[in-house]
Amino acid sequence: MENLKTTIQQNTIPNHVAIIMDGNGRWAKQKGKPRTFGHKKGVDSVRAIIEASVEIGVNYLTLYAFSTENWNRPKIEVKTLMSLLVSSLRKELKTFVENDIKLLSIGDLSHLPKKVQKELTEVIEKTKNNKTLTLTLALNYGARDEIVNVIKNISKKVVNNQLSIEEINENIINNHLYTFSLPDVDFLIRTSGEKRISNFLLWQVAYAEFYFTNVLWPDFKEENYYTAILEYQKRERRFGKTSEQIEKNINE
Repeated sequence: MENLKTTIQQNTIPNHVAIIMDGNGRWAKQKGKPRTFGHKKGVDSVRAIIEASVEIGVNYLTLYAFSTENWNRPKIEVKTLMSLLVSSLRKELKTFVENDIKLLSIGDLSHLPKKVQKELTEVIEKTKNNKTLTLTLALNYGARDEIVNVIKNISKKVVNNQLSIEEINENIINNHLYTFSLPDVDFLIRTSGEKRISNFLLWQVAYAEFYFTNVLWPDFKEENYYTAILEYQKRERRFGKTSEQIEKNINE
């Protein structure tokens, strides 16, 4: 694993990595355990990937922790997820402070249990000045809901003459997203073999590289992450330009 990490090129580390952490339930089922057991083991992978991100120099890490659709899951599973979130935030605060990690959250947080909101608010406040890694948890998050909210908020400003239609551009839209303080995603990882983005950061992944792995989330550890990063580093990021233009810019 250490050798794998040393082959990563520091000049092409993705600035912003987003991860759809999928497969906890299937992992538990394979072992004859309840789905909630898989979620508990998945926390270990979260910790491992956060630590690995700090070590290799990723600046922004966004994790899809709970979608707007996840409320449709069995009540016991939702309750377990919320309890895990609260306990993890309490347990990891010291680690966040020691490793200079700033916590943020995106999504409609008003529908989360009060206990979760309280823990989130406290950890966000206590880590707000940290700079090494910005860790963002997507909670009760749905990209389509986010875009609807953007349209509503911009429309209100147009109606109230705070903004003209001609002024609306990509920057205006970016500034009204939940992720207004974050850069666009460079690299999107999804575990468990599914090959879709499931209503996650639809606007923000417009130019992201995608990486899909069959590894289930509780089994996704540092070596799997480094393998993904190395795959990212093989790709040519053109942003609409030609390979020749990219090569010219590098040489200049």
